[in-house]
This record gives sequence, C-alpha cells and structure tokens, in this order.
Amino acid sequence: MTKVYVMSQKGLKGLKIGAAAVLLAGAALLFWERETIRAAMSPAGPERTIQLVTGEFKSTTSDGKTIEAYRWDPGTIYMKKGERIRLSIYGVNGASHPFIIEGLNIKGEVKKGKETVVSFRASKPGVYRIICLTHPDMAHNGPMVGYLVIDE
Repeated sequence: MTKVYVMSQKGLKGLKIGAAAVLLAGAALLFWERETIRAAMSPAGPERTIQLVTGEFKSTTSDGKTIEAYRWDPGTIYMKKGERIRLSIYGVNGASHPFIIEGLNIKGEVKKGKETVVSFRASKPGVYRIICLTHPDMAHNGPMVGYLVIDE
C-alpha cells in the first residue's frame, strides 16, 4: 500500500528554514574545528602536545636465548620551525630510560608507569635524535633512538 503525504506551503517553508539552519550550524562547526586545528598547528599558536611511549620487543632465538630491544613510539615525529612542542613520554616497558635530545640541550628520564614532560620551541630546522642512554646500541638492547624532524 502506497502512502502519500501532502504538505502545505507553510509546512514546506518551515522545512526549508529548518534545513537551512541545520546546514548553517554544520558549516559553522566545520569552520570552528578547522580554525582550532590550524591554531594548534601554527607556529604562533598554542603548544602542541605529542604523546610518546617506551616500547619493548622480546623474542626467543632457536637456541632458547631471550633477546629484547627497546624503542620510542612513534619513532619519528615531524614539526614545523617555530612550533611550541610539549613531549609527553609515558614509560610502558623498562624500569628507567634516561635520555637526551641531541642538539636541543634537552635531557630527562622516563620511568615505568610515569609520565615525563619536556617542552621546547622547534627553532632550527634539522633532524634531532632522542637517545636512551641505557639502550644506546645493540649491545644494550637498543638502539633506542627516535627522530624529531623540524621542517622549515
């Protein structure tokens, strides 16, 4: 059975006004979100928080030996020159990870179950290594090295 609905001119006008209001509200929300994201990414904008964690890979070789390696995750972070950065690093694996960020004069320590925060301005383009001093190479279950890439 087919149903047919009849709408008066007044009802149709109200429907058009309602649809226009919904579209206008959606456009305003989209513009606001885009501007908020742009401000957060802008070098002149607020500090951008980047989350990192300490991670571990563990395996057993065919002769029964346990091997492991630690890493920063994500391993590479990109930022713009002039951007204000807040690195929030959470310790998941490994008891302690003292670290340096070469070329930025930043050092700290990440402990398991704790958050370590370092803030800086990405002022000079280049690639900067974040190196765990406990795991700097394969002989020490590493290399636990990450990269901060500052683009022009």
